[in-house]
Parts: sequence; structure tokens; C-alpha cells
Amino acid sequence: MSKPTVAIVGRPNVGKSTFFNYIIGKRLSIVEDKPGVTRDRVYAECNWRGRDFTVIDTGGIETETSDFITAEIANQANIAINLADVIVFLTDITKGVTEVDKDIALMLKKSGKPVVLVCNKADNYGQTSNDIYEFYNLGLGDPYPLSSTNAIGIGDILDVIYDNFPENNEVTEDDEKIKVALIGKPNVGKSSLINKILGEERVIVSDVSRNNKRCN
Repeated sequence: MSKPTVAIVGRPNVGKSTFFNYIIGKRLSIVEDKPGVTRDRVYAECNWRGRDFTVIDTGGIETETSDFITAEIANQANIAINLADVIVFLTDITKGVTEVDKDIALMLKKSGKPVVLVCNKADNYGQTSNDIYEFYNLGLGDPYPLSSTNAIGIGDILDVIYDNFPENNEVTEDDEKIKVALIGKPNVGKSSLINKILGEERVIVSDVSRNNKRCN
């Protein structure tokens, strides 16, 4: 059995990349207070309580959109959900349950995967108990408060993730893998080349550069 995989999903601007960066111990995903910054799946390795696992950061899911890039971001998140053993569903406790949250919850229920429901931005940790009750309406079990910015509640959530991992079988992996970085100016075909090499739609291909992405 390979290492378990954890996918972090949710609508835009709920703190997925901040949580991802904290648990992997480095700033791999770009964190910015606007939607559309994370487009593709971002992979990293993590360890908790002696168990290695792979974690995937995804872009924000918007369930009703006619924008190509936004739809492709949601598609990348769907791929991560299909690959995952455990799904972390991040929401924003300060905004309450939104219609997009409800749509995502329904999608995750259909996946049949274990889901850890997290209510981020609980910056007054321990004083938000009344706000969290609304999230039981999503039908995904107990919601867990989190403040990614202040790194409060992360250990509890990692414990729940750990408890949902499949049975641990020892795996010997090659630690001498060659790592290749593909760089270049925008719109020269980097993403197309990556997808061709990997044989999958790992990154979004579009004539629209990231800086020209409309963020409404």
C-alpha cells in the first residue's frame, strides 16, 4: 500500500494554502487574500505521529461558474478528491455555511471518502462554540475549529486525519528520485509540457496568464 493521501478542499479564501503550508513546514503554496491564486494541485510530503503521507493543496471550488479557469480549478480539486484517502474540507467560520459550502459537502458525501470538516478563522479559539453549530447542517459530522493564521487547533485536526488513514503497511520508496524544475516566462507552454510528460491534466492550460485572471 502506498502512503495515504490527504486532499485539502473548499471554496476560495477559506485558508487552505495557509493550513497546507503550516502542516508541511514551509511556504510552498502562495498565500494571498484574493481568489484564484492557487490554480493547480500542489503536492507535498508530511509526517504526523510517525506516519508519512502526501498532502494536496487545491484551488477554491466555485460550483456555479461559466469562467474557464474557475471551472478548471474545480476540476483539479475533483481530481484531488478522487486520489485522496482522506479529505479535509475547510470552511470559514466567520461567514457561516454558504450555498457553495452546501454544494461541496454534497459532492464530498458522494465521494464516499472520510471527510474532516474544519471551520477555519476561529481566531478567538474557545470563544466560537456557538458559531460552529451551524456547520453540523452540512451532515459531515463534527466540525473542528481552526485558526491557521495563529496555528491553533492544527494538532487536533491532524489527529483526526491520522485516525482516518487506511491500515499502515510498510512501503519502501526510492529517496533518490531526480527532481526537475520547469521554468520560463508566461504562455510558452510549460503546463502543456508537464501534462504531456505526466500523462494527466496535472496543471491547468490556458492562454490567460495568472496575472490577467479576473477575481470577482
